Amino acid sequence: MGPAPTADRRRPRVRPDPPRYNARFVSEQAHIIVVEDDEGCRRTVQKALERDGYRVGAFERAAPALDYLRGHRDVVLVITDLMLPGTDGFGVLQESKSIQPEVGVLMITGHGSVESAVDAMKRGADDYLTKPVDLFELRKRTSAIVEKHRLTRRVDELETRLGEKFKLIGQSKPMQDLFRRMELVAPARTNVLITGESGTGKELVANALHEHSPRHGRRFLPINCAAIPAEILESELFGHERGAFTGAASRKVGKFELADGGTLFLDEVGELPLEMQVKLLRVLEQREFMRVGGSETIHVDIRVIAATNSDLETAVADGRFRSDLYYRLKVVTLEIPPLRERREDIPLLVRHFLEIFAAEHGRREMRFGAEAMRRLVRAAWPGNAREVRNLVESLVVLAASDEIGVDDLPPEYREAEGDGGRPTPAPAPVPTADEHGATLNMEEVERRAILDALERTGGNRTQAAGLLGIGLRTLQRKLREYRLAGRDDPE
Repeated sequence: MGPAPTADRRRPRVRPDPPRYNARFVSEQAHIIVVEDDEGCRRTVQKALERDGYRVGAFERAAPALDYLRGHRDVVLVITDLMLPGTDGFGVLQESKSIQPEVGVLMITGHGSVESAVDAMKRGADDYLTKPVDLFELRKRTSAIVEKHRLTRRVDELETRLGEKFKLIGQSKPMQDLFRRMELVAPARTNVLITGESGTGKELVANALHEHSPRHGRRFLPINCAAIPAEILESELFGHERGAFTGAASRKVGKFELADGGTLFLDEVGELPLEMQVKLLRVLEQREFMRVGGSETIHVDIRVIAATNSDLETAVADGRFRSDLYYRLKVVTLEIPPLRERREDIPLLVRHFLEIFAAEHGRREMRFGAEAMRRLVRAAWPGNAREVRNLVESLVVLAASDEIGVDDLPPEYREAEGDGGRPTPAPAPVPTADEHGATLNMEEVERRAILDALERTGGNRTQAAGLLGIGLRTLQRKLREYRLAGRDDPE
């Protein structure tokens, strides 16, 4: 019997995958971009990820990589070196998030430090690796980011489904709450009172309720109570008979009669004169009225949706609005939040209107630069979505290039502070070592940075996200990951 076989020292040691790690299961042809100026490192990373089943686009410089990202919206992760010629890794991170806010970013650098990790997290990076790249760690962290992206996208799809159903834009919690109430209210026969500031889209909500009600095949008639002189408002609503007053040369059918079987939308209902409020109350209670100058009682089957940007409770207390009509109108109340209370929806609205007006004016390749978008998110927006619409159309017409930058914005948006001009608290230094002097890992540094931001903003998540330099949705995910989601949020 020969000597016992010895181990082949030339055979490379392979570190086994951890039990629940299966990159091929996670990848499912997920699309990744690698930006690395070192050819050897770039090829090594590309081949390792391609073996796991990913589609990988590899680039030496930032500019072609970002152009590629603009043309491939299915990219889920950008892996970038921090030190690049021209635009560095932080520039890639910033522009990538501008092009596709939910794309993941993994930063790689040979100059890594905990301070760089904190900076990367504040700017929105998902994870961080140092050179020389450990391929096992690269594959593991890539799969984690891709899986998180898949779950996030699924959550986004579920949350936006109602918005798409109603053809309204908003992924923020206030808008999701509104959509859920609309889904319950739409099929009912009950009257609805919609409240909200000017420009928030009250008529859009009213029309959506009509379109998803049993009355959707009949008329939706809007009437602005503030835009019609009081002396002719009664005729507009109820109609008149021939000869009812000077100039009534023929019979006129009013809005209530025209809307029979459908929905009548009374916008700015708080501006109704008191005498008209009495007549409107009768119609709401008995579903009948007479034309001006007529003697025939007309019965109608209508749903009334009213809207106002004024405080009707104050108007009732002041005697300017009837309390019985107020309570008859507000069987169900839907409140539309202003933009300043849902800033994460601002980029969605901006891009929506940009797509519309760029196509309308023949400038289909237009986009907003990352810093310009940040200024818009910080703006006060007293005119709400209507103001966004008007601004974007103006910028599409006047911008000199296809990328709208800070210099293209009007002064009030370039210098925007947001929240009515109240500055966000300045960030405090985040400790990178514990009380014993031991260096903290990235997760603990990130967790402490989030806790510090929440404490400094009094628990306001929107301000905390701005302080950290990340999106509100990203912050909400981080709170869940670190089991901090139960913290009080005054919003």
